[in-house]
Amino acid sequence: METLPIRLLPGQDLRRSLETAVAERGCRAAFVLSGIGSLSPAVLRLAGASEVRTMTEDVEILTLAGSIAQHGSHLHASVSDARGAVVGGHLAYGCLVRTTAEVLLALLPDWTFTREPDAATGWDELVVRRAAAGPGG
Repeated sequence: METLPIRLLPGQDLRRSLETAVAERGCRAAFVLSGIGSLSPAVLRLAGASEVRTMTEDVEILTLAGSIAQHGSHLHASVSDARGAVVGGHLAYGCLVRTTAEVLLALLPDWTFTREPDAATGWDELVVRRAAAGPGG
């Protein structure tokens, strides 16, 4: 495992930026170990919902966790508003960093994550495989 600390800047899409950071390192499997910061807007898909909820007010990221794969990440976040109300769900594209996002990633170069249909759940679920050995490995 290799760790990668990242600071994202205002206006960057949180999910897309994390996926790009992992891909730019040639990595096909990673986990978010920790993440904090602020967003505006925040776009989350709540549990069991088919549509996303967009929060246009400024929010703080309380938690950020999940897996990052080449073709489908699974990220969860909880955020709080100015009143302290907390909402959590699946992190969608369109969450823009307001002031900063500080994220610690765990890169797993020996592994490949994919998302494939799972008959038991009806969803594309995580499939974990050992990465193919490179030349000389």
